[in-house]
Amino acid sequence: MQDNKTLNYIKAVLENMPTDWLNLTTHRLDIYNESLAKTQFLDQFETLYKDYNSESSALKVLPTAYDYIRLGHPLSCVLEWGIANLNALDSENVISFSSQTVPVLSILRHNLLHHKKTQIIYTDSLPESFDADLIKRVYGYDFKVIETDNIDAILKFEGSTIFISEPENISTVEQNLNIDFQINLYEQLGSVLIVNGEQNSNYISDIQHVRRRETIAMTPSNCLVALEALVNQSAIVSPTHTTEADKANVLESLKAITNTTAKPLVASSGLSMQYAIMMGLIDDAQENHSGKAIKFIVPTNCYGGTNDQARRVAACLDNVDVVDLEVDGDNDMVKSLETVLATIANDDAVPYIIAEIPTNPRVEVPDLEDLKAVLSGVRKTASGNIAIDPVFILDQTFCPNVHFLGEGDILSTVRTISYASGSKFPSGGKCTAGYCVVNNKAETLLEKIELHLTLCDNEATALQYEILAKQLPSMNQRIADAYTNTRAFVNFIHKTLPDAKINFVSEELAAQGFTPSVFSLDLPTKGNTPEEKETYKRALNHKLIDLMITKIPNESKYCVSYGQLNGVYWTIPATSTQGTTKEGDKDYIARVALSPNMDLEKHKEVFLEFVSNI
Repeated sequence: MQDNKTLNYIKAVLENMPTDWLNLTTHRLDIYNESLAKTQFLDQFETLYKDYNSESSALKVLPTAYDYIRLGHPLSCVLEWGIANLNALDSENVISFSSQTVPVLSILRHNLLHHKKTQIIYTDSLPESFDADLIKRVYGYDFKVIETDNIDAILKFEGSTIFISEPENISTVEQNLNIDFQINLYEQLGSVLIVNGEQNSNYISDIQHVRRRETIAMTPSNCLVALEALVNQSAIVSPTHTTEADKANVLESLKAITNTTAKPLVASSGLSMQYAIMMGLIDDAQENHSGKAIKFIVPTNCYGGTNDQARRVAACLDNVDVVDLEVDGDNDMVKSLETVLATIANDDAVPYIIAEIPTNPRVEVPDLEDLKAVLSGVRKTASGNIAIDPVFILDQTFCPNVHFLGEGDILSTVRTISYASGSKFPSGGKCTAGYCVVNNKAETLLEKIELHLTLCDNEATALQYEILAKQLPSMNQRIADAYTNTRAFVNFIHKTLPDAKINFVSEELAAQGFTPSVFSLDLPTKGNTPEEKETYKRALNHKLIDLMITKIPNESKYCVSYGQLNGVYWTIPATSTQGTTKEGDKDYIARVALSPNMDLEKHKEVFLEFVSNI
């Protein structure tokens, strides 16, 4: 009876769910409380379930779940809640993944850091991309793999037992108490991980963090397929896609957009792509520079996911470290890089640089000729040998239209990998997929990056390829149109509030092709002490954003993304995109992202109202 109630309620929810549940890929910060992100959605959803309320109006006002959509989203939460409810489990013990391999890696990572043994037992088969030798060699994880045809024969083990199977039923959970973690593989959809027993509850947060940083949750569209199979107690029926053709179109579009010739790679998210790059480069260094220290040079205030992921990788491997790079404000990226590279060369280490151009959120571009010179410099080790040349990993998300890597382009002569988040301009906010391209000098690295993208089962999904195939052809025009709106709005703010500091590209940089549609706004402040001034400015940021989203609710959103098709997104980086950045490096300023399709005059009008009231 309880099962029927749960399944019937989920069925009603699927019929009435807001369209955002299926289509939105970014935070709605107006209904998002980060400190409660892992509980608030389901707490309120549970209340609706008890009242058997599945009305659209009630579902629409539920708070943002996790953080759209890498760590989780409404449909992944409902799927996990449904499986848990049907098996008398706590919903946080059920965790869905788009990847079939990463849930295994998430447990292995925890056990590496806690010096715990692991055995992986399977009945049907391991995930297709699972390569035990590669995982042990590059990731440093230790485990043994055992095949069985009798689940009841799994005995107690001094360590963690992971059981992997391919059940026909979405809600299947084995009852053997000796299984610590069950991973159910679902072809085309991803996987579901079940954490068994109170003794393993301390894994949950770490597993969720891996899902947030190194992969994504099962996508909304795939969760919907899984939920439909769940409520109908039927086999999974996946929609048909023209994946081969879509993928071919996406790869050709990316080559044309980036002016490159090597095969692009497309991942389930920007961070999935970055993870494959990092692990691929570590693999390459192990092979070609055996025994040498590996240094990832990372800007101190860059996107929090980049900063956090780099440090998470370094935490697992003794010979990998993160080196801070000062890039914004009074610090010049090129000079900082010269200093850092000289030190790394002296130590005969392997230098990998991750940097955003333009920087986020202050939208700064270094002198590119000087950058090229620093990256091309020949350095010596302490013993007088030629040092290992750096690999430049360029996060080009703000300006994916700029040609850096093609023949004759500014960075064509130094080993460079460029990557971008597809949830921004490439898809217009319609999916999270990310991609990377390389120049001819770095083409030898591509095989390793692709190897680890495949190992982690983090390639873009069929629907993501379909969306990118439709959206990429119009990307450069959308970037141009959005820049036109942004330049006009920046000029208006400069005129109406001249005391504000605006971080945006100069007209000269725009003429070189740097035409972002994002700027940051450092509002004027008052107060007798630095603390009073900072407090006043932070309050003013919120006052501006609240006014904009209240007065223009159909266009202005309190949201972290950019590159969207419509409207204007407002956020404060320090409390959103820089969530895991060190406090002293955070930016408590307003970041504004404009689109090609928006009511510019209305936004000017409301901003003028804001100015008149401060």
